[in-house]
Amino acid sequence: MPMHGTFSSNPKTEWLTDLGAEDRNMQLLENFSYTDPAGKVWLAAKGSVVNGASIPRPLWSTVGSPYTDDYRRASIVHDVACNTPTVPRKDADVMFFHACRAGGCSPTQAKILYAGVRIGAWASSNLPEASISSEKLLFRKRITVPFAEESFLKSKLSDISNEMDKLPDEPSIEQLDEAIARHIKV
Repeated sequence: MPMHGTFSSNPKTEWLTDLGAEDRNMQLLENFSYTDPAGKVWLAAKGSVVNGASIPRPLWSTVGSPYTDDYRRASIVHDVACNTPTVPRKDADVMFFHACRAGGCSPTQAKILYAGVRIGAWASSNLPEASISSEKLLFRKRITVPFAEESFLKSKLSDISNEMDKLPDEPSIEQLDEAIARHIKV
């Protein structure tokens, strides 16, 4: 098995029309999965509804928006994992890092994306409730924060990214977590 795991195939999806919403949701038309480096299969079952990369909205201009780039397939299994109550968020985020690498993300991009989802996990449990939308999508909550909080998130990602630039191309999750922990406590 490749160093960071493998995907079962290319996902087959259908865009959903959401009246009064952003039309970001897609439904899987068949099972799709990712097998991580330890051999664990992360299933995104047929019928699952996903809505793109789990990056806080304020970081889209820095990291990228949903459904763009080589992390698209990783975002599908991450969305499903984050919506599975028995899956710890940290486990889903570690899987996302490896799935990003398996999907073709560069080491630098995968590190920044991992920082983005960890910041998102932190933000969803630490920012005031009023700064997170009422959508019932766990981390996929649309973050509509006041400008000061948006700047704060971007600043945290920038600080963490600068620190991650000093890490090797293939860092351990522990090294990534240590860099993140120096700036936020997830």
